[in-house]
Amino acid sequence: MIITNLCEEKWKMRDCESGKTYKAGAPASVLSVLLEAGAIQHPYAGENEKKLLALFEHDYEFICEFSLRGDVLQEAEQELVFDGLDTIAELYLNGEKLGRTKNMHRTYRFPVKDRLRMGDNELKIHFYSPLRYIRDYKAAPGKEVNWTNKGALPGGQLLRKAQSSFGWDWGPQLPDMGIFREIRLEAWTKLRLSEVSFFQEHEDGKVTLYVDPILEYSDPIPVEIEIEVSEQDKVSFMTRMPDPGVRMTERGENEIGIPIHSPRLWWPGGMGEQPLYRVRITLKKADKIYDVKEYRIGLRTIKLSREKDEYGEEFCFIVNGVKIFARGANYVPEDAIYPNITERKQERLLDYAKEANFNFLRIWGGGYYPSDRFYDMCDERGILVWQDLMYACNIYELTPAFEKSILAETRDNVRRLRHHACLALWCGNNEMESAWDHWKGFSDHSPALKADYIKMFEYLLPNTVMDEDESTDWWPSSPSSGGCFDAPDDENRGDTHFWEVWHGRRPYSEYRDHHFRFLSEFGFQSFPGLKTVKSFTKPEDRNIFSPVMESHQKNGSANGLIVSYISENFRYPKDFEQLLYVSQIQQGLAVECAVEHLRRERGRCMGTLYWQFNDNWPAASWSSVDYYGRWKALHYMAKRFYAPVEGSIQLEDGKGIACVVNDRLEAVTVRVRMSLVTTDGTELMRYTEESRVEGMSVWKGQKRDFGKQKESHSERELYVLAEFETDGRSFCRDAVFVPYKHMELKKPEITVKVTENDQCYLILLKSTVYAPFVMLDLKEADAIFSDNVFSLHKDKEMLVTVSKDSIHGPVEIEGSENFREQLQIFHLYDSFS
Repeated sequence: MIITNLCEEKWKMRDCESGKTYKAGAPASVLSVLLEAGAIQHPYAGENEKKLLALFEHDYEFICEFSLRGDVLQEAEQELVFDGLDTIAELYLNGEKLGRTKNMHRTYRFPVKDRLRMGDNELKIHFYSPLRYIRDYKAAPGKEVNWTNKGALPGGQLLRKAQSSFGWDWGPQLPDMGIFREIRLEAWTKLRLSEVSFFQEHEDGKVTLYVDPILEYSDPIPVEIEIEVSEQDKVSFMTRMPDPGVRMTERGENEIGIPIHSPRLWWPGGMGEQPLYRVRITLKKADKIYDVKEYRIGLRTIKLSREKDEYGEEFCFIVNGVKIFARGANYVPEDAIYPNITERKQERLLDYAKEANFNFLRIWGGGYYPSDRFYDMCDERGILVWQDLMYACNIYELTPAFEKSILAETRDNVRRLRHHACLALWCGNNEMESAWDHWKGFSDHSPALKADYIKMFEYLLPNTVMDEDESTDWWPSSPSSGGCFDAPDDENRGDTHFWEVWHGRRPYSEYRDHHFRFLSEFGFQSFPGLKTVKSFTKPEDRNIFSPVMESHQKNGSANGLIVSYISENFRYPKDFEQLLYVSQIQQGLAVECAVEHLRRERGRCMGTLYWQFNDNWPAASWSSVDYYGRWKALHYMAKRFYAPVEGSIQLEDGKGIACVVNDRLEAVTVRVRMSLVTTDGTELMRYTEESRVEGMSVWKGQKRDFGKQKESHSERELYVLAEFETDGRSFCRDAVFVPYKHMELKKPEITVKVTENDQCYLILLKSTVYAPFVMLDLKEADAIFSDNVFSLHKDKEMLVTVSKDSIHGPVEIEGSENFREQLQIFHLYDSFS
């Protein structure tokens, strides 16, 4: 097979309205081309997003000129393959129409034999305005939709286009158009590998890997299939299926079982290693190779358990026979301008997920299906993937054309992703079962539209998924109790989205009153840091109620809601930068409250995925990592509260309980010293406990009554300090009895000493008194700190390191003195004093 990557050829873009032509590359979109040409201001700056919406009323053409050699044309078959066109397009090759696309989530293939020319060729892609398409759409009688998501343009559900491109309550309204994945010309003769499926059978320390190559012929010939399995570049198995004559092109006809003795199993992060076996399939006859495909396979079993128990029905992922607690977050598109979604950006985010001890990500259904490389990197990092199909919070009319399109979309993506070790679950949609069950303005749509939902998510899509992937479980919607509108928000069955904290304006202590089986969405907003805010504001805009700041808040009046929550928990910050800082501390505390409570309920609850991990533009949102990859306070706190072995303090009726969660397979020994301390650093009393904590379990110490010592002081000047030691690791956690706004904090004198070695800078901090929520940052550059957003306790030293490789930004840092000049230190007392 000969593959020609057309993204490497010459491209230009033409605005069909104005006639203007711009130099382009590929992948590229209307916005990326106009930005490169300097023809528009950046949509993420100021209020430009609103000004640029009119661009998407136009049609645009992307034109590629490419030259072909004779060897390509000598092959018997030629096919143009489009992995990602966004969205409505007509395709022309050398002036002849190839076809039309209407689904950005599909791979389109067009035979082009006899349409190609020796030498120069022209491919033209005419993209049609999505906004005009939506305006012109006529629903069938009785299937009219009167529903728009908050923050979104109406009608996004009419196109198989990322729903969030029309806006969401955290992202901009930028329904861009263009090429966001590879375009290539494939030329081949006689036969090729159409697809390969895999199935694993695990028993008694042996794995049988079933490999099923499916062939496609242009000219049926006898062929030999060679399958090689290797791990760490060592070939562990090779087989040649002898030439029996012409091979069949149906599933199962060419399947072979490959025994793998003493297999190295793939585990989620924190539970073991992630060995990956390379499987290479070659079609050949004598010395002639017709096609080759390579895959990387992790040997593991993953099942969703829904066993009945004393609480109702568990919702738990079982990996290699072990029930795991899912620790992670929800993943949204990495950028609103899709050609800007690079492998490097995905790699950085997945590194940050691993560093924060995630073992799970939910790919949310309002975005897109990420690239093949994204799932490779999840395989490598031990991050399991809950994969939504791309439907979210909307009402879809099931026409014959729409049905054909979504079934092809499903087959394309399931075939592309099913072999990945990280793939844990296919889920039909985001929140639509719940919406049809009881959302006001949604559930009162016509029975015909509800019937379309049932047909799509209870019949067509699950059957297609299960036909293509028999190894991965299906879940109809999130949240759900299993489908059929059977109490989809039931906390005792299935997965739950809980938004009484935030949207319901309940205090975050509300989390402790609930006992979810699996909490797949919950969250709390904050502002990004000042460096990020500066990227889209001018100095005069830096008030959270300015037009620019409010235009970067897509959740209605949520800037005010952040302040309202601050008023319940903190003293009002003294300036704009401190307000940003306190909002992040509050966000971290809210999510930490939920996660610590639910991890302590391990066995009843078996997963927390907070909303949301990342951003697609710079804005106030629920994210823990902002658009530029800067860690908010929440992400540093997640690194702690998602640690495989983690300690926390549970306060009940003024009494304290030290708790340890152990998500590892092996037992650990823990020693805890729990103290009652005044804010000036005086220790009033101390308890010490030691215990063995078995793998996959929770240990709770004795409930400690602080008695007379607590009665002789105001709760406003007291806190509880727990010092944990587990198998060589030591860390502190603290808790207070009253809201932080009522704490009688003393002014801390924090000493800072910075040294360096070849690899990193070392920051040694010490305080004269209790200093909660010490947060480190650099004034201009960016870096990842080994620990951050922690409390300092009187005369106890804290060592933080910063890898020199992690430092990047507009300034270079050379030497410890220069680093100290760049270092910023925030703490709670300084936020208001």
